[in-house]
Amino acid sequence: MWGHHRENSFMYKRTPSRDNSNMEGDVEENSDLLDISMDKETSNPSWKLSLPHVLVATITSFLFGYHLGVVNEPLESISVDLGFNGNTLAEGLVVSICLGGALFGCLFSGWIADAVGRRRAFQLCALPMIIGASMSAATNNLFGMLVGRLFVGTGLGLGPPVAALYVTEVSPAFVRGTYGALIQIATCVGILGSLFIGIPVKEISGWWRVCFWVSIIPAAILALAMVFCAESPHWLYKQGRTAEAEAEFERLLGVSEAKFAMSQLSKVDRGDDTDTVKFSELLHGHHSKVVFIGSTLFALQQLSGINAVFYFSSTVFKSAGVPSDFANVCIGIVNLTGSIISTGLMDKLGRKVLLFWSFFGMAISMILQAAGASSVLPNVGALYLSVGSMLLFVFTFALGAGPVPGLLLTEIFPSRIRAKAMAFCMSVHWVINFFVGLFFLRLLEKLGPQLLYSMFATFCIMAVVFVKRNVVETKGKSLQEIEIALLPQE
Repeated sequence: MWGHHRENSFMYKRTPSRDNSNMEGDVEENSDLLDISMDKETSNPSWKLSLPHVLVATITSFLFGYHLGVVNEPLESISVDLGFNGNTLAEGLVVSICLGGALFGCLFSGWIADAVGRRRAFQLCALPMIIGASMSAATNNLFGMLVGRLFVGTGLGLGPPVAALYVTEVSPAFVRGTYGALIQIATCVGILGSLFIGIPVKEISGWWRVCFWVSIIPAAILALAMVFCAESPHWLYKQGRTAEAEAEFERLLGVSEAKFAMSQLSKVDRGDDTDTVKFSELLHGHHSKVVFIGSTLFALQQLSGINAVFYFSSTVFKSAGVPSDFANVCIGIVNLTGSIISTGLMDKLGRKVLLFWSFFGMAISMILQAAGASSVLPNVGALYLSVGSMLLFVFTFALGAGPVPGLLLTEIFPSRIRAKAMAFCMSVHWVINFFVGLFFLRLLEKLGPQLLYSMFATFCIMAVVFVKRNVVETKGKSLQEIEIALLPQE
């Protein structure tokens, strides 16, 4: 069962022991590939070949962060200019309608990525963001703003799953974690970029339109640059385009590594990659346990309260006498700092270690946040504790719980279901994100901050236990080695 797979996937050895009896048969069946892997020289391919392709893909993540934050500062100016000032429902829709579009785009991202390829999926992702941003920038009424934001949201939902897929499939194993962390860094830079571009909005009339027009530039760059980027060799191989797959491996890894990479693909291929993956197979098929783990990870990530902190941190800072714009910048800088540090740790400490201690740190932070909300501490001490624990929460999130799930899931999902399983799991992320944002203020009012933060801390502790018991380590392993180790019994 999964427990045996979990414990033995760390070392990928065929030595029999009490803990790996169930997995021994699977690994023995694929001993040829593992022997090739052990006999191969330990030199790694140059990371410089694949880095430009990865950087282009992370433009999607930059846009993701930018559009999530672009209406925060300009919202008041937008509401005045478009005639819905004071209508809290309309203001809420302008902020949150992106989530509805994102859920729609995310649900279909796996099917699109498998049907047209990763590169064209990126271009399809950029298209609604260009159209939607143009509509939002040019509109003179609320309806046009909402339709534009809905279009943008569709692109936001399609982009992140495809980016996670692409970065995982084009990266050499020894830097795959570092490249995966670049996705989180790009998101943080996008959020900070939207905050800084919105600074003049209160002084310059109509500046909010510039904020939307500016976003078209990176979207257009993404669509054009993808023409020159490599297609995923894994996708090409699944389409039966073997020669093209090898040519792309040569572009990404070098000529000397391409043959070995192709031999891995051919060994792990089971002849059914071209079959249609049905939705029911994700829930009840051979790989349903892996899909369950992926969905649960994304659910716990959102139930930890991270987006409540991002959305409503200014309230806590304001109570401590800190201006909201300065508070947002502080949160953004701490998030970016943690993400940068995670790039150096991802391929050294490993995914599971970062994820475990990240959720543990978030649990401690939320406990401190609950303590700061109690009446036991003096007012000044409670305020400083609340602000400090909030910054600590964001920092520890950025170290692991932020960047790891998207990377880890694309590593552990078998190639046959990878795109569609990722789309399903990220849809869970969007649904819970929506409900946390919708009910946070109401729960804060009804339950009080101490009880609500204690609930978030409980979810973080649950995540620590879940990671310890279910998550596998994938550091330094090729996608084929991981797939063999987690191969379900037939």
